[in-house]
Amino acid sequence: MKGNRMYVDIGSMLDELLEAAKNFGGQMKDNFGKTERGPWFGMGKQEENPDWYPGFSYPPMNIFLTPERSMIFEFALAGFEEKDIDLSFQGDYMVFSARISLDKGPDDDVHYVKRRLKLKDIEKQKYYVPAEKFDQGHVKAVYRNGILRISIPAKETAETNEDIKIEIVKEG
Repeated sequence: MKGNRMYVDIGSMLDELLEAAKNFGGQMKDNFGKTERGPWFGMGKQEENPDWYPGFSYPPMNIFLTPERSMIFEFALAGFEEKDIDLSFQGDYMVFSARISLDKGPDDDVHYVKRRLKLKDIEKQKYYVPAEKFDQGHVKAVYRNGILRISIPAKETAETNEDIKIEIVKEG
């Protein structure tokens, strides 16, 4: 072995890092989450299980384009019935709403250990679907096993394959 080489134990470093990350959530709650003014310096009353990622919409959904350029929306609607789902187009927007018909909600004295399933009504969510690019008249919506899948085909456009010559003019 030439010279003294320093070896770094990456496994120990990762263990320390993961342990620190695990403790971070508890420390944030202890230091900021239990004040009378709210979770973040007076921004309102703290929920029991706040949604730290508000960018994720309710209901959970996927939006993607197929190779045929159809736009697909998939909504996870467990607990909803087909008759309570409303879907329409208003100009360039697809408007989606749904009502949940729950017989009875949880008792007030129930303390959740983990709660991610929050069934609630969905009020008029709008999704941009430009009418000049997608055929809103041929939409197919299928509700199966709690998943609403909406397929909006691309409009057939007659593409011109004619070359357009651009004339270059010499100045002067």
